[in-house]
Amino acid sequence: MVFKSSHRSFSLASKAGYRCNLWCSFGRPPYPKTDLSSHHFKDGTSIAKFLNDRHKSGNITSNEAVYFFDCMIKMKPSPGMTSFTILLTVLAKNKQYDTVVSLFKRLNSNGLFPDLFVLNLLINCLCKMGITSGAFVVLGRILRSCFTPNTLTFNFLINGLCAEGRIMEAARLFKKLNVFACDPNVVTFNTLINGLCRTRNTLVALKLFEEMVNEFGAICKPDVVTYNSIIDGLCKDGFVDKAKELLLQMKDRNINPNVITYNSLICGFCCVDDWKEAKCLFIEMMDNGVQPDVVTFNAMINYNCKDGKMDKVNRLLELMIQRGVNPDTVTYNSLMDGFCLVGRISRARELFVSMVSKGCRHDVYSYNILINAYGKDQKVEDAVCLYREMLSERIRPSVITYNTLLSGLFQVGNLGDALKLIDEMQLNDVVPDSFTFATYIDGLCKNGFVLEAVQVFQAIRNCKCELRIETYNCLINGLCKMGRLKTACKLFHRLQHKGPIPDVVTCSTMIHWLCKEGQMDKANDLLLDMEAKNCVPSEVTFCTLLRGFVQNNKKSKVVVLLHKMAAEKLVVSDVSLSSKVVDLLSKDKKYRECLNQFRHLLF
Repeated sequence: MVFKSSHRSFSLASKAGYRCNLWCSFGRPPYPKTDLSSHHFKDGTSIAKFLNDRHKSGNITSNEAVYFFDCMIKMKPSPGMTSFTILLTVLAKNKQYDTVVSLFKRLNSNGLFPDLFVLNLLINCLCKMGITSGAFVVLGRILRSCFTPNTLTFNFLINGLCAEGRIMEAARLFKKLNVFACDPNVVTFNTLINGLCRTRNTLVALKLFEEMVNEFGAICKPDVVTYNSIIDGLCKDGFVDKAKELLLQMKDRNINPNVITYNSLICGFCCVDDWKEAKCLFIEMMDNGVQPDVVTFNAMINYNCKDGKMDKVNRLLELMIQRGVNPDTVTYNSLMDGFCLVGRISRARELFVSMVSKGCRHDVYSYNILINAYGKDQKVEDAVCLYREMLSERIRPSVITYNTLLSGLFQVGNLGDALKLIDEMQLNDVVPDSFTFATYIDGLCKNGFVLEAVQVFQAIRNCKCELRIETYNCLINGLCKMGRLKTACKLFHRLQHKGPIPDVVTCSTMIHWLCKEGQMDKANDLLLDMEAKNCVPSEVTFCTLLRGFVQNNKKSKVVVLLHKMAAEKLVVSDVSLSSKVVDLLSKDKKYRECLNQFRHLLF
C-alpha cells in the first residue's frame, strides 16, 4: 500500500538529516525583531477581530504572524482555531513552510486540534519541503480524525509525488480517488499530466488527457494549462503532428493558445527540422495577438544558427529588438555558435565581449563554444586563455570543456599541458566521461606513447568505467602502428565476447593492418564476418581490402569485391587505386571483359 511505504520512507527521510525532525525536534522559530510589542489585547476575541481585519487588507507579514502566534498560544482561554489558521495561511503564502510545520507542532502540544483546512495546509507545506512521505502521515491523521479528505488534499499529495519524481505512485493515488468518493478537478489532471510529461511518459499522459476529455468532460474540462503540458510533452518526444492536432482542438474548444503553447510547438518543429511549419506558427501567433518572447526568438535563432544561415539570424535579431524583446545569454550563445560554424570566430568573440555590457552573464556554454572553435582552428593557446578566464570568473568548467581542450592540446603535440589539465580536472571534481578516456588514449597513441596508453586503458577497465568503442579503436590503431598487431588482434577478439560491439571503424582498422602485414585471408574473413553481423562495410573498408588484393595479384578476389561495392552503390574514389585495378584486370583476358560492367565504379 502507498501509505505504509510512505510512512517508512518518511521516517528514513527524517533521520537522514532534514534540518529538523518533523515531530520531535521543531522548536519555536527565531523570535522576530518587531515593533508589535505595543499591541495589547484583552482576550481572544479582540485579537481575532484585529487579525481578521489585517488579513482582509493583506497586511500581515511573516514576522508579525510568528509574533501573534506566540502571543495567542499563551492566552487562556486560547483564541479560536480561525485566528491560528489565518497566521499559518500567511506563513504558507510567504513560503515559510518549515515555520508552518514548527508552529503546527506547538498547536498540537497545547491541545489545539486543527481542522481539515489546516491539515491540508500542512500537507502542502510538507510537499513543498520535499517531505511528501511525511504528508502521507498527515493524511493518515486526517482519516483517523474522521475528516474526509477532499480534492485539495489529493492535489497537494499528487503534486508532491510528482515533484519528487514518484510519478507512478502519483498515478496510483489518482486511481484511488474514487475510493474516497473524491472527484478529480482540472488541477488534479494538470498536475499529473505535467508530471508524466516531464518524466517522458507522454503517451501515458495523452491517454489520461483523452480520459479527462471523454469521461470527465462534463465536470472537468481541460484548460490552457492542460493543453500546454501535453503539447510540450508531445513536442519534446518528437510527436509534433499530434501536438499540432491538439492546437487545432483547443481552438475548436474556444481555448486560446498563449505564448507557452506556441513556444512548445515552434521548438518542436525546429527540433524535427521543419522550419516551414515553425515559421508559419510564428506568423500565426503574431496574427492572433500573441507576443513572441525571448524563448520564441531563441528557438528560431538557434535553428538558423545551427544551419549557418546568419542572414536570417540577423533579420530575426532585428525583429526581436524592434518588438522590445531583449536578447539573453541563450541568444548570445546561439549567435556565437552560428558565427563559429561559418568560420567567423572573431565576430563570435566580439559578441562574447559585448554581451556583458548588455546585462548578459557568460555561462559555461559561452566559454565552451569559443574554446571549441579555437580548438578546431588549432588556436590552442587562445582556448587555454579562455579556460583560465572562466576559472577566474568562478564558472565551473564542464567535462565538455576539458574534452575540447585535451583534444586540442594532443592535436598540437602539447602532451605536458594535456597531462596537467587532466590533473586539474580531478582537482575540480569534474568526472571524466567516455569521450575523455577516448581523447586521452588517442592523444597518447598519436604522440607515440602507446604503452602508456595501454596502462591507462587497463587502469580505466580496472575501475569498471564504461568505455566506448571509440576508445578501443584508438588503442587498436595505436598498437598496430607500433607493430603490435598480435596484441591488437587479441584486444579485437576480446571485444567479440565482452565490451562494446565493434563498429565499421574497428573492423576497417583491423582490415587495413592485416592487409599491410600480408594477411589477406584473415582480412577477407573479417569482411565476411562484418557482413554476417550486419556491420555494413564502408567505401574505406572495401578500398583497403581491394588495395591489398591488387598488391597481392588476387584478381578473382578483386572482382568479388567490385561486385559487392556495386551492390552497395559504392565507388572507388581513389584515382590511383582505380588505375591499379584497371591495370591488373586488363592484363588477363579472363577478367578484361569485367571492366565494362565496373566502369561506373572505377571512372
